[in-house]
Amino acid sequence: MRRTVPPSAEIEARIDGLLAGGLAAEDPQGALSELASLGAKLIIQRAVEDEFDEWLGRARYERKPEAPPGKRNGFRPRSVQAAEGPIDVEIPQVREAAEPFVSKLFPRGKRFLRTEPLKAMVIGAFVRGLSMRDAESLCEEAGLGKVSKSTASRICKELRDRYAAFMARDLSAVKLVALFLDAIYLPVRPSGAKEGVLCAWGISETGERVLLAVMLGMRESEEDWLALGRDLTRRGLPCPQLVVADGAPGLNNAIEQCWSGADRQRCTVHRLRNVLAKLPERERERVRAAYWQVLDEAQSVAEGERGMRALVGELSQTGYAAAAACLAEDLDALLVHLRYPLRHRRKWGYVTGSV
Repeated sequence: MRRTVPPSAEIEARIDGLLAGGLAAEDPQGALSELASLGAKLIIQRAVEDEFDEWLGRARYERKPEAPPGKRNGFRPRSVQAAEGPIDVEIPQVREAAEPFVSKLFPRGKRFLRTEPLKAMVIGAFVRGLSMRDAESLCEEAGLGKVSKSTASRICKELRDRYAAFMARDLSAVKLVALFLDAIYLPVRPSGAKEGVLCAWGISETGERVLLAVMLGMRESEEDWLALGRDLTRRGLPCPQLVVADGAPGLNNAIEQCWSGADRQRCTVHRLRNVLAKLPERERERVRAAYWQVLDEAQSVAEGERGMRALVGELSQTGYAAAAACLAEDLDALLVHLRYPLRHRRKWGYVTGSV
């Protein structure tokens, strides 16, 4: 079937679909990773389409009597080798031209492309905005060369505009059972350390996972989290039934100010990571399995507490006092979700460990 829209428009539609749905995904890093991958593919696809327009002497649907001969003739798929794996690109085709179109971006035998710099450019454009110099640097690093610089710069601006629209969405109709708050660290600049990105996502009353907001927050301070929480409230997000976080003091204070009526749950994933960090490698898998078994099988807070106290005792008796103390700390906050019906808990991957 003949294409009625260019491949880049189809990729844009997929990105818009992600954002319209709140970047629904199993976890925020997975959601942003999917956005980054689609954005990187869009940059490459748009670059070759722009290169073809320039070679043909006119844009799509544009008529220029003085342009050289040649008519668009659809696209053919081509697998372009990248350092991170092959990428499928649609190469424009031409008929009635003096010579075939050969992309200078992907001549045969050329070096691999690298998509990681493009992914960093996409995330950077999405959450902070990038300068033209940053866009050029990342395109050069990716192996796309000078042809794609204007294309990449334009896509960065479009992504930033999409981010602004995403962060302005009305959230008054989003009814959350559980709200999750966490920071992840992602590359958002051409060089330097990864930067902290604050994420808010949740599980609705219908069981949907929805990413609500992402914003830079290098310090993960109380002020950063307050800014995120107040933004969610300003956009109409009703108070969730449960808020899940890692227990950092600044984050806890922000939760108290923004959602004082919600139950507070300590993130079970963060707690397990802290416990395992205090154990030798040979013990980690056994303790990990025992930990999730207690949380998955407990039918009440009392039952969960008995199971966790037993695990704390076993760790202490086998000489792992630091791990035992870590697990025992603020244990009540680790078990709050057990007050809720099982039908909800099964959907809370970041609480129950099912993800």
